[in-house]
Amino acid sequence: QVQLVESGGGLVQAGQSLTLSCTTTASFFSHYTIAWYRQSPGTQRELLAQSTVSGRSTYADFVKGRFTISRDASKNRVDLQMDDLKVEDTGVYYCKAISAWNDYWGQGTQVTVSS
Repeated sequence: QVQLVESGGGLVQAGQSLTLSCTTTASFFSHYTIAWYRQSPGTQRELLAQSTVSGRSTYADFVKGRFTISRDASKNRVDLQMDDLKVEDTGVYYCKAISAWNDYWGQGTQVTVSS
């Protein structure tokens, strides 16, 4: 059974920071690219950042410079550090495990940014 558990969501004010965590199993951490997505109200789920098994990170243009993705092998965890949050960053944040054969989603964690 795939286990992707997001945590760290909450309510923050604009300009503040928040770190989300996606904790998974050792097997998935070692074999899957882990990505972070966001779904804001009334919009489709969009890719924010992803980290490959080799540690290569890529970002959507609209989060570059504000969001940082990192892998912690000791905890089988992929974090998304979000700085200078904006009201439009409000949404449900999901992590996704990606391979050439299967993709798996976590249950999501809510982030609300107030003005």
